[in-house]
Amino acid sequence: MNRSVELLVLGLGNPLCGDDGAGIEAVARLLRRWSAPPGVLVLDGGTLGLALLPYLQQARLAILVDAVRTGDPPGTIVRLRGDDVARAAAGKLSPHQVGVADLLDGMSLLGEGPEQLVLVGITPERMGLELGCSPAVESRIDDLVDAVVAEAACFGACFRRGTEHAEPARGDPDVARILHW
Repeated sequence: MNRSVELLVLGLGNPLCGDDGAGIEAVARLLRRWSAPPGVLVLDGGTLGLALLPYLQQARLAILVDAVRTGDPPGTIVRLRGDDVARAAAGKLSPHQVGVADLLDGMSLLGEGPEQLVLVGITPERMGLELGCSPAVESRIDDLVDAVVAEAACFGACFRRGTEHAEPARGDPDVARILHW
């Protein structure tokens, strides 16, 4: 398979379900505050599920950013690799998690996907129907962004801190922006 993206950073979640929106909020802050090196695609995947499969198929490496239940206190930053990512998605944390599990299953069935898959997440407190994250999670979103930047650096993709960029509009087909310095 011809890989056209070295690293995919994929924010997942539903901003209408409280802390479930933490992953996409982290990716929005990443896009505003950091510049990605060439070959890195930063995408707000929201709740698109299987529609995200082509993005994972074209990526050599991938970092998923999402809320994930681990039994740790709310706001805990977590890192999962390999099979642990699929196990976490199978826990069906929220309605969109079913889509994540389907996405990972589809990748597995096709035998295609990133060589390495990491989930950098945050433990939620509230997942009910509400806008915005709980104080425990909101206070750690910048730490989640920093964890994503550090994970990308482990893959050799060094983000550069930049000035605030305008946030991409939701629903814009070009939300999957590649930022170059």
